[in-house]
Amino acid sequence: MRRRYRLRAHERFEQVRRQGQSRHGRFLLIVYLPNELPYSRFGFTASRRVGKAVQRNRARRLMREAMRLQMAAIAPGWDIVCIARPAILEAPWPEVQAECRRLLEQAGLLQPAPGMIPVVSAG
Repeated sequence: MRRRYRLRAHERFEQVRRQGQSRHGRFLLIVYLPNELPYSRFGFTASRRVGKAVQRNRARRLMREAMRLQMAAIAPGWDIVCIARPAILEAPWPEVQAECRRLLEQAGLLQPAPGMIPVVSAG
């Protein structure tokens, strides 16, 4: 992931975690907050609960790749922090990828595909 799209400042990381909204799944948790920029930035973290350094690094790599594959569909203007859960290490890759997409959809962070007509419920 290019440097421009990475969330690096510790203060901003903490601000997103404290003030942002969150969605959680079995393998990861995403926390998101608007950022006033024309692009979205991403941060990835795994606590010691996930495992030792090798396991934490693997968990971060899995989340980073899952987000990288969704980047074109993610709406600009968000800071998104992905937090690994211990179950991510045993999860098959397609399930991690599907959960990442599902959490982004639940959060409303995905842009509609070109040519798609948004569904509006009557009520």
